[in-house]
Amino acid sequence: MALVLMMVVAPASASQQYEPMADHVRLALRTALSAPAAPRPIFESVGHRIDWMAKMSRRLARRVPDFSERTELIKTIRYEAQRVGIDPQIIFSLIEVESNFRADAVSHAGAIGLMQVMPFWTDVLSKGSSRELFEPRVNIRYGCLILRHYLDIEKGNLDRALGRYNGSLGKMTYPNLVYDRLDRNWGYRYAEPPKPVPRTALNDIDVKKR
Repeated sequence: MALVLMMVVAPASASQQYEPMADHVRLALRTALSAPAAPRPIFESVGHRIDWMAKMSRRLARRVPDFSERTELIKTIRYEAQRVGIDPQIIFSLIEVESNFRADAVSHAGAIGLMQVMPFWTDVLSKGSSRELFEPRVNIRYGCLILRHYLDIEKGNLDRALGRYNGSLGKMTYPNLVYDRLDRNWGYRYAEPPKPVPRTALNDIDVKKR
C-alpha cells in the first residue's frame, strides 16, 4: 500500500536547523540512537502505571482510535522520554503541536512524522533513509534525542531548547504553544490512594472508644 503523505504547516513556520557538532557529541548521539529499544517505561507503582496508562489512553483515543496502536504509542513516548531524562508530558504536548499525532505528517519544510524530525538528522546520526522517520518508534527516538541534545546545549533551559527544536530560538511563540497544550491536554499528577488502615489499628481504636 502506498504511503500517503499529509502536508501540514509547521507550527511556527520553522524547523530544526542543521548546526555543526563536535565529533564526540555526534558519537554520543549515535550511540544513544542505536541502543536497543525495549519499551518498558518506569512507574512508581502498579497503581501509577494503571492510572497513567488509562488517562493517557482516554486523552489520545480520538486521535489514535486503534487501542493496540494507541497503547504502543503511549508506552513508546514514556519510555523514550524517560530514557533521555525528559518529562513524557512535554513530549505528548510537543507531538500535538507538531503533528497532532499523525505519523504520516510532512511539513512544507520537509520535517517528517510525529515529532516533525528534519531528514538531515538521519544523515548526521545513522546514514539511514529518512523514510524510517515515518515509523513512530524511530521518529520518537530521534525527536527525544534531538530535544535532549538541545537541552544540553542550553544548559537545561527548556524555553530555549524548544525554540531550537522549532528553529525559532529566542522567541517564545513555539514554547508557549507547547506549554498551552501541556496545561490543557497533557498535564498529569498521580496521588497514591490512601493505604487501608491495618485491622490491629482498628482494634486499638475500638478499645480506646470503650
